Amino acid sequence: MYTEEKNKDIDDLLVEYFSGNTNGELLTQLERRMEESEETSDYVRTQLEIWFSSGVAGNELSFDAYKAYMRYKQRISKAGKPEKTARAFPWKMLYRAVAVILILLLPLVGYWGGKETVKQTFADVVVEVPMGARTKLSLPDGTAVWLNAGSRIVYSQGFGVDDRKLRLEGEGYFEVVKDDNKPFEIKTQELNLRVVGTKFNLKNYPDDEEVTVNLLEGKVALTNILRAMPELYLEPEERIVLNKRTGIMKKSKTDVTNTNAWARNELYFDEELLEVIAKKLMRSYDVKIEVADSLRNKRFYGYFKITGNNVDDVLKAMASTNQMKYTYKNDIYILY
Repeated sequence: MYTEEKNKDIDDLLVEYFSGNTNGELLTQLERRMEESEETSDYVRTQLEIWFSSGVAGNELSFDAYKAYMRYKQRISKAGKPEKTARAFPWKMLYRAVAVILILLLPLVGYWGGKETVKQTFADVVVEVPMGARTKLSLPDGTAVWLNAGSRIVYSQGFGVDDRKLRLEGEGYFEVVKDDNKPFEIKTQELNLRVVGTKFNLKNYPDDEEVTVNLLEGKVALTNILRAMPELYLEPEERIVLNKRTGIMKKSKTDVTNTNAWARNELYFDEELLEVIAKKLMRSYDVKIEVADSLRNKRFYGYFKITGNNVDDVLKAMASTNQMKYTYKNDIYILY
């Protein structure tokens, strides 16, 4: 038979629980005691009924644990073991007590006790795109991402649970789902980007001399990792260029219409340096290209479909301007 002294530890746990202490360890102890036997579980359930009917639980104002405990003990001594009748305990209170047992105690043990463990065991998801390819994917929050050739993103399996953070290497075009409570963040070695809901293109390959961000819709906040400066905000039709060598970051107005042309399977050169164009061609067609020093300052304008054309088609069109020539030797395209 259960005596008051024998179950004093359970009473103490219940007092602590209703004093507002709902940590995982406390709930785990209560759950373990309830699992010892059906008799123990009945005792806990009975004490919960007495506690609720004593009128000391559920107080959102200041709570005196000692006074509550004394009232609780008095109620126990008066009540003894309540009869299992409707008269001994109002249905409303019964539902409330059962709800605490079935809805609060057991699930919360898993929630408080296991939440941190689950978060720590989330593995990283890595998406890599080989040279000569492009891909589109949807993140767990519904954000659409296009990744260019030779690009890589890394994000947690728990993406969207507490935050929306990922790392990018290469080039990506993002159409971010709006979530005011969880800003969308991209981290790179030189630049961090934060948004709520927007469309933008971010390009930052390891061998690029610059990081570029072009904004199509919404608003983004940019943090320069290389040089201390205030956050810089971009509005639609604006771009930033961050020089990796100097750390200088500049904002300017621009036409963003063809910013993400590559995501539409297109190559678009708008008076770009030949050296930059060569990198785009190498990534798009998975080839090697060398540019003669004499051509490094040459700029070209052009538009090509990636699929349906090969690198020879593009180079022939560029050579037709008489500003350059090219040859293919030892698996390398040489521009001169």
